[in-house]
Amino acid sequence: MCGRYRLPEDPDELLERVLEDLNRAPVKASGEVFPSDVVPVMARSRSGNARGFAMRWGFEAQGRLIINARSETAAQKPLFRESAAQRRCLVPLSGYYEWHRTGSGAKYFIAPGEAAWLAGLYRLTDAGPEFTVLTRAPGDGIAWLHDRMPVLLPRRAWDGWLDPHSPFSEALDHAVTDVRYEAAGDIQLAMDL
Repeated sequence: MCGRYRLPEDPDELLERVLEDLNRAPVKASGEVFPSDVVPVMARSRSGNARGFAMRWGFEAQGRLIINARSETAAQKPLFRESAAQRRCLVPLSGYYEWHRTGSGAKYFIAPGEAAWLAGLYRLTDAGPEFTVLTRAPGDGIAWLHDRMPVLLPRRAWDGWLDPHSPFSEALDHAVTDVRYEAAGDIQLAMDL
């Protein structure tokens, strides 16, 4: 789950601030995001302030790109343990894409029912910072489509998520599962849960 997502076409004030923080770093600032793209994320600086950073999507590990981490086990897995404890980030999006694996194989665009950003983990490497997206069990309304969904955090949970002193597991307590979906083509299947 969450193999692609879309950056907002009309950035809100917070995303505008994140983009300004990047100081013209080579970053994809709109449109569909693919694994390995360098995109804007929000994380804590060394001084503890939330600000924008350009990061590549995916942890490079054993010749593979790991773009997602299960929220239920990330804090225990060696690849994610340190990031879960110390390096959390938020990834702006307007929604993400999912493909129906049976039948038509249709592509769906799934958007949060309220303003939310992806919960992520990041790490620093010689090649630059990279992040992965946390996933969880899906909300009831989209379980038919996929057995996982990203952890989508509403605005009220952002400060706690970025605070390394806040318990890692609290992200799930605030995650948004109310989503809308529609076919990514001409047929509109919009549905509010």
